[in-house]
Amino acid sequence: MKQTIVNNLLKRLFLLSLIIISIISCSKEEVKYQKLQGNVFGTTFHVQYSDTDNINYSADITSLFDKMNKSLSTYHSNSLISQLNDGLSVLKVDSNFVNVFKLSKKIFKDTDGYFDPTVGKMVNAWGFGPHKSNRDPSKNEIDSLMSYVGFDKVSLKGDTIVKQSPNITFDFNATAKGYGVDLVGEFLESKGIKNYLIEIGGEIRARGKNEHGKYWSIGIEEPNFDGTRSLQKVTTLDNEAIATSGNYRKFRIDSITGQKIAHTFNPKTGSPAHTDLLSASVIAPVSCGEVDAYATAFMAMGYEKAKTLAKKHKNMKVYFIYIENDQLKTYASDRLEFVE
Repeated sequence: MKQTIVNNLLKRLFLLSLIIISIISCSKEEVKYQKLQGNVFGTTFHVQYSDTDNINYSADITSLFDKMNKSLSTYHSNSLISQLNDGLSVLKVDSNFVNVFKLSKKIFKDTDGYFDPTVGKMVNAWGFGPHKSNRDPSKNEIDSLMSYVGFDKVSLKGDTIVKQSPNITFDFNATAKGYGVDLVGEFLESKGIKNYLIEIGGEIRARGKNEHGKYWSIGIEEPNFDGTRSLQKVTTLDNEAIATSGNYRKFRIDSITGQKIAHTFNPKTGSPAHTDLLSASVIAPVSCGEVDAYATAFMAMGYEKAKTLAKKHKNMKVYFIYIENDQLKTYASDRLEFVE
């Protein structure tokens, strides 16, 4: 009798152990990382996230990008920004436009105007916008176009944009990729996803841990003008965003002089920025759109001004690659740690 009771107990314990093992195994199998990729905004995107339901959100993400293009893409003739750039002085806009406008106003003020999305006329005049130019603008043309540059000449009243002149032209490309990253991040978080990494054209937002249970490792590129890609440093993101701006990848060659003309503009001069900075990487626990905008502003203002402003932001980490006395040098914030 006792032996029967013991045998029954052993069977029950064995069955219980199988159930526990099964539960543990299932829970491990349920946490999978989806990996999505594609093309958007003239570049590529990559998304990784853990989801116990193993749901593929590709269609939802594509829908987010489509809505953003209809609002902010200068390459879509019917977008809200194209309507404004085609001569409208007043236009009711959507939430995407409102969000990017408010962010731009904030960075415009904090950078003393070095970040200014009303440089659209200059971008086109120098051959970097949707309306290409085969020649460089003259000084007189630049002086004339500068009257339409200045983010203090545009305002937001509720959900309506008001321009002082119909000739003012917006260009939000300096923060569009970062903002797109944020849209995807906010969408994933609305689905209860806590571990993810989103990258659009090098601008990145990371939350939680990767599939190995570690913080996400991110590489900072060397400034190679020959088109090759190699890493200068590797760091990790702890619920942060990173954006890098550099003149080494996007430029055009003057057909007459053969000189490289950089795509980063100085809103104060109306010309491509001629600074000692080759690359500016910005890391902070804020939106990717924000670090994207600061990276662009830092490139326009140059090394010393950029370093001074970066130090005022205690939660911001930066990595600058710059030229001094014909020598390549680097600067990293004290709190910025690298992976060996």
